[in-house]
Amino acid sequence: MTPIIEFKHVSKAFDDKIVIDNLDLTIQKGEIFVLVGPSGSGKTTTLKMINALSEPTDGDIYFKEKRIKDYNIQKMRWQMGYVLQQIALFPTMDVKQNIEVIPEMLGWSKKDRNEAVDRLLNQVQLDPEQYRHRLPKALSGGEQQRIGILRALAANPEVILMDEPFSALDPISRNALQELVLDLHKELGTTIIFVTHNMKEAIKLGTRIAVMNKGKIVQCDTPEVIIAQPKTEFVKTFFEETGEDEAKLVKVADLVAMGYCSKDIDQTLEQVDAQTVLNDTFGRFAKVPALTIIENGQAIGTLHHQDVFAFLSRDTKIATE
Repeated sequence: MTPIIEFKHVSKAFDDKIVIDNLDLTIQKGEIFVLVGPSGSGKTTTLKMINALSEPTDGDIYFKEKRIKDYNIQKMRWQMGYVLQQIALFPTMDVKQNIEVIPEMLGWSKKDRNEAVDRLLNQVQLDPEQYRHRLPKALSGGEQQRIGILRALAANPEVILMDEPFSALDPISRNALQELVLDLHKELGTTIIFVTHNMKEAIKLGTRIAVMNKGKIVQCDTPEVIIAQPKTEFVKTFFEETGEDEAKLVKVADLVAMGYCSKDIDQTLEQVDAQTVLNDTFGRFAKVPALTIIENGQAIGTLHHQDVFAFLSRDTKIATE
């Protein structure tokens, strides 16, 4: 894969307090890279250094193999969309005007801007005729955040930075926007760097997850490996708080009953018995993407690692005996 962002021996201090401590990190083009950790772990500071909203005290950060400090910062930021937790739409601008801010600064024609706005609104199931000229105050919180995402995407940036963008929303809106991010990423392939304090959200969205604590990355790997092989007690505890106890009780058969699994059958896959608890599937998903589900000697469907993560990252638990 091709690196798009690299941190090399990066540290950041505010006065005498070190908030990022000798960070080495490579983010590959086209992945959803999630920074997760408790408050004060350095996630947002790391994100802000990528688009030079904060400068490192030591070390260098590279964007497309060129040091960020060597770019024209304003022009570089046009290649990076930014979505905040605080819904930061311009209140006196309508939806169309908010979305086309960067394309207009880049000199796009009115025709191109109009086409881009309508195409993007359609992508997120907002009818352009109904939403194009609404002011932000006429939108729900979830709708406002959709427009914030579209504004970040409007100029076709190479990187999208997302700083806890859904944490202030209700569970239904948050889940819908998580699905939107996954859908847009699948369609566009844009590199997304996503900050959250919620391991469930990290598991659901991340191609890779970097778990941060006290300014350091304590583990960086795929969701499958982090679930199956947490490197430290901190990582293990952080995951346990977001659903591992339930994974020790819920069986593959429960996911089948709830409709999480595909009914398609591929006889070439490894097999898993329907009575296996989810906790015992994690290690296998570190090696294979899917398993054929066997019940009473018959193949009844396919369990993908995304199915398990979708179950673990939902917002309500099921009753278990």
